Amino acid sequence: MKSFGKIAALIAAVAGWAIAGSAAQAADTLSLQLKWVPQAQFAGYYVAQAKGFYQEAGLDVTIKPGGPDINPSQVIAAGGADVVVDWLPSALATREKGVPLVNIAQFFQKSGLMLTCRKDSGIKAPADFKGKTLGVWFSGNEYPFLAWMSQLGLSTSGAKPDVTVLKQGFNVDPLLQKQASCINTMTYNEYHQILEAGVPESELVTFKFQEQGVATLEDGLYTLEKSLADAKMVDRLARFVKASAKGWDYAAKNQAEAVKIVLDNDSTGAQTEEHQTSMMKEVAALVQGSKKGMGYLDPAAFDQTVGILLAGESAPVITKKPEGAWTHKVYEASGL
Repeated sequence: MKSFGKIAALIAAVAGWAIAGSAAQAADTLSLQLKWVPQAQFAGYYVAQAKGFYQEAGLDVTIKPGGPDINPSQVIAAGGADVVVDWLPSALATREKGVPLVNIAQFFQKSGLMLTCRKDSGIKAPADFKGKTLGVWFSGNEYPFLAWMSQLGLSTSGAKPDVTVLKQGFNVDPLLQKQASCINTMTYNEYHQILEAGVPESELVTFKFQEQGVATLEDGLYTLEKSLADAKMVDRLARFVKASAKGWDYAAKNQAEAVKIVLDNDSTGAQTEEHQTSMMKEVAALVQGSKKGMGYLDPAAFDQTVGILLAGESAPVITKKPEGAWTHKVYEASGL
């Protein structure tokens, strides 16, 4: 009887391993290209992976970090990812150039983009930008800035531009070294880098795009039109969006744990717990506020972004209102 019991236990164990192996093999693969390096800006995705939310959804997700030379829209166009995190201005500009990107979910409900200026530059209001050097990110991040300058009637190119645009690296050196009067910063990242470098808030003037009425949608999820024509891929993306929403909700409610998970994914060791903690707090505020649910794209917010990008006769970011650039198909299939 003891031998029979051992055999039964062995059979059960083998069956369990077979089932587990089968489940692992059945997991659908999906690759996500981030907009930047591992940091709390993407905490929801890293948390979803670390806590097993993707696995529970039957997904094997590969999260690809970004960097200064990585444009997510170009990556997906070349077949390097199934879904990407990008800003709507960049996605729409890329779409107009022929890459059929479609927004399937919008996790950042508010803009974190700012221009941060040195008070000793004499800038007190946007009208004071004229004649100044302004640091601006490119690689798709320049579009909200260019749209704003166009609305202000300030030229950014030509023989005698109203403002001199300094192509800003992804650091705050131009402001610290007084190479520019203002630079691009995010509420959750570079602004805190300036403070951590020893510049007090009293010496800074900030202009949040959200408060200037030129806020455009930032971190959203995008895929290609062909993926949306594939029922199996739509199902896969729907499970991914739902699991990611669960990850974002968990990250916002358990920020200290989320920071640890992000740091565990930083292979460079460049991030600090102090900086990621402040970032996580700011990012948690940006993903809140949807009337429908986390990850829902508000069509009115989409239209506002389009209106801003079309404004300005001198240098509109896009030349016509896009059609088919967003869908609720995946969000609704997710059951959120």
